[in-house]
Amino acid sequence: MSDGIDHGQFEEGRHVNYWEFDHALERELRRIYTDSEFEWAESRLSEFGDIVGHTIADNADYIDDHGPELEPYDKHGEVQNHVRYPAEQIENERLAYEMGIVADSFTAPSGREEPMPLSHNLAMQYLLCYADPGFDCPVAMTAGAALVLEKFDDGDLAGYYEGLTSRTYEDLIEGAMFLTEKQGGSDVGANETRAEWDPEAECWRLTGEKWFCSNIDAEGTLALARTENAPEGTQGLSMFLVPHADPDEIGDSPYTKGDRLENGPLAPDEVNDQLYRRLKDKLGTIAVPTGEVEFTGAKASLVGEEENGFKQMTEMLNIERLSNAAASCGIIGRALLESKIYAANREAFGETIDQYPLLRADLVDMAVDHEAAMAYTFEAARLLSERERAERGADSGESGTDTEDTYRLMRLLVPIAKARTARMAVETASYAMEVHGGNGYVNDFVTNRLLRDAQVLPIWEGTENILSLDVLRALEREDAHEPLFEGIENRLETVSHSALADAAETVEAEYHDLAGALAMLAGADGEYAQLSAKRLAHYVFDVFTGALLLEEAQTELEGGNGRMALVAQRFVANELETPDARGISSGDRFALEAFEPIVRGASVDPETLSEPMAADD
Repeated sequence: MSDGIDHGQFEEGRHVNYWEFDHALERELRRIYTDSEFEWAESRLSEFGDIVGHTIADNADYIDDHGPELEPYDKHGEVQNHVRYPAEQIENERLAYEMGIVADSFTAPSGREEPMPLSHNLAMQYLLCYADPGFDCPVAMTAGAALVLEKFDDGDLAGYYEGLTSRTYEDLIEGAMFLTEKQGGSDVGANETRAEWDPEAECWRLTGEKWFCSNIDAEGTLALARTENAPEGTQGLSMFLVPHADPDEIGDSPYTKGDRLENGPLAPDEVNDQLYRRLKDKLGTIAVPTGEVEFTGAKASLVGEEENGFKQMTEMLNIERLSNAAASCGIIGRALLESKIYAANREAFGETIDQYPLLRADLVDMAVDHEAAMAYTFEAARLLSERERAERGADSGESGTDTEDTYRLMRLLVPIAKARTARMAVETASYAMEVHGGNGYVNDFVTNRLLRDAQVLPIWEGTENILSLDVLRALEREDAHEPLFEGIENRLETVSHSALADAAETVEAEYHDLAGALAMLAGADGEYAQLSAKRLAHYVFDVFTGALLLEEAQTELEGGNGRMALVAQRFVANELETPDARGISSGDRFALEAFEPIVRGASVDPETLSEPMAADD
């Protein structure tokens, strides 16, 4: 769009098609999809972006005030573990799942001979999170549970896999992942839940307490427990699928969404042996019921090999962490859109506030952060998809590509993606609230919920400290620095346009400094390496993203548009350069000159980038 978007034509960031507003998502998917994948997906994503903008977004605001309610007991005092959902949430679920948000990445959708890559699931999650990151939690865990069963189930749980990947709402079951225990937290190896084989019922039975259980009433819940005589620590954990309903009482098939709609709460004899004690009174993400579960001999099925549960769960964690990053990006995108629209309409001192230099600079930097988060997250998503596609090909007897380097780089990038984008989401949502002033602080405006929802993202799937230690493990155990260095070098080699020369020189210099830092840490004691882990994770993000954005800018310049060159320049300047006197004496007016292309999406003639931007007199 050569003249950009006039955000003043909108009152707020809803009742619009989010796909049409998000050129960053379109660019990233064109980059990581094959031509045939993008050709098929474009109309699907546009339809979904419209549904999210017009229906799911309004429903999400209602759900935030009227969320799920737990009714643990029936009127006779019998355990029923019933979660009551508002009709608006059921509508959102039906819309999202029947659009294929999970199914399309596991079974071939109409018009295709094979499933879409997992990056497509993440793209749809991203659009969903423009409206409701809380609801995205069950969606992400449903995809994660399906992936685990695809990888490790021997066929005994085929009915659950079919339910997790259903395109029909009545046949759908949702997934969940119960990891956290009160005494363990992030130390999963300290989990105390026990599993014992019941020869009479011919099933495993779980006893113990899970402390932070999101999507508490999922039929496809995966939980870790320790079998008899298993060793302590993570190596002694096994993975189990624990149904919401007693599988021996409800028949051969899992208890589906359709069963719930038709039958209502379970009868006392249909309840699996567990108690949903209470729902957590959370700051945000109200759409997902999160609570405490006490297993009291709950019937369960072993997934995969005994004492291999933690390794299997890490496969789910990869997609969960990228789902978290996609959610972060979605919140950033919505917060940015709301800020652009508000700033284009709000008048103060005779002008709309987007005409003032300070706010122009803020909107430019918010937009650049969004572009950076998208580029990094969807590059990590590309690696995950490439690895899973190769494994599926190998499993089906086709020739699979060597995925060792892909896996090593993915292991490094994924925890960093989750850590950095989650922090960016909190900061961007907070500033979007500030842009709106006092209105942004009250519940009538969506910025209030965006910040409350964003605040859980640094916590879900591992805190920033835990993730930073995971980065060290990827470097120490996988030698992940090797594919990292190769990826940075290959991208810098593509950059040839003169407008990118200075930024490329900065990124290359920082890349060499990063390599030196990694070499130093390799010989440092463990305590110092841990002390440096968080700084290292952010350093990898900055250098790798700088190279990514430069490569994307070069490609766009070759196509006749210099907008991404400005984005890359600004990101490198903000994250990798240290100007004298904090830049005050530089005379830099970049944010004012680049406002139209970066914030409103106007195209830029590459020829104009060969000369420095003119300063205002």
